[in-house]
Amino acid sequence: MSLFVDPSTVIHGIQLAVAPVFLLTAVSGMIGAVAGRLARIIDRARVLEERLKSSSDAEFVREARWELARLRTRGLLANGTIGCLTLCAFMIGLTIILLFLGETTAFQGESGAIVSFLFGVFCFMLALSCFMAETWMATRILNFGRPKG
Repeated sequence: MSLFVDPSTVIHGIQLAVAPVFLLTAVSGMIGAVAGRLARIIDRARVLEERLKSSSDAEFVREARWELARLRTRGLLANGTIGCLTLCAFMIGLTIILLFLGETTAFQGESGAIVSFLFGVFCFMLALSCFMAETWMATRILNFGRPKG
């Protein structure tokens, strides 16, 4: 294996590996958005738990426990979203490494790059599904001023 690689080969390898970086940008933005949602879920659950400790109103206790159960599910979905996005970012990073090595060395990692990229995209789609379910649950909790019942 040669230590010195043709600069045009390195440039082509960088160009090839840069395309998946755009997906990483989307993933990082989405992680930030979901982490913010998770923080609000946790804050709301803490407020409800504090109010629940000091309340003796049976109706409030019932409603608070119902909402806490929904918040717990939303928190799990948000955590699942972040986990899938993190795995997606890892797989896309692996894709970039494999593409760069395949272009600049004799390493034959094309099939590995394909598998890692497809698995990364699958994780991204799974994260989007979890995110959609969490946001759907968030709007189902709200009654927007409608009478209960």
